[in-house]
Amino acid sequence: MSERIWTAALLVIGDEILSGRTQDRNVAQIGTWLNVQGIRLREVRIVADDQDAIVEAVNILRARNDYLFTTGGIGPTHDDITVDAIAAALGVSVVVHPEARAILEGYYAARGGINEARLRMARVPEGAELIPNRYSGAPGIRFGNIYIMAGVPHITAGMLSELTGTLEGGAPLLSRTIGCMVAESEIADLLGQMERTHEGCQIGSYPFFREGKVGANFVVRATDQARLDGCVDDLLAALRAANFDPVEGGI
Repeated sequence: MSERIWTAALLVIGDEILSGRTQDRNVAQIGTWLNVQGIRLREVRIVADDQDAIVEAVNILRARNDYLFTTGGIGPTHDDITVDAIAAALGVSVVVHPEARAILEGYYAARGGINEARLRMARVPEGAELIPNRYSGAPGIRFGNIYIMAGVPHITAGMLSELTGTLEGGAPLLSRTIGCMVAESEIADLLGQMERTHEGCQIGSYPFFREGKVGANFVVRATDQARLDGCVDDLLAALRAANFDPVEGGI
């Protein structure tokens, strides 16, 4: 495995996300999937169905990450402007992809046939490739390091399945969790020391308040299993030495 850290960004597109009417579920599933591919999701941006906002975000995020994923705005209605905006960001035209048109014609043959609205889902930035969609016929789109995907989570999941193993990445990020009934401020120095003395390990602290008691879960992450286990073992020992009662797997 390469020691290089491969990164990705996610651009979530849609007025319905920003209004709160629809709750996004793609951040979690894309982030989890990327980790298995050895790619770190570094940033997420949510923008409205506004071409200028999409163009700006696409050009910033694709330039500073290895991959950019977008979700939303590739359906058949007038407000689905993602393809047009990304084509503008790339400086290319929008064309009807012949393979996408054939896929849609086959899918809708027994569903009332193709029409102008449905044909919109065959439009791509010129030069793009397709990402298969087993659920609704309308394919996703790939252009360079940009992956343009549906906003509906189960359709996105299917597209991710089609992409599994096709992206270049590094070592997957491994993790183990320790829970402890302790205020994180009491052991902040200990956590910092553990991270400094265990190269390649990161420790995230996630506090909670339950039934009048304060506690925290500590997630240790590394790409090397031996380093991960060594850090966890030392953190467990240190917590016990400080008269705390850590719980492997979290609380």
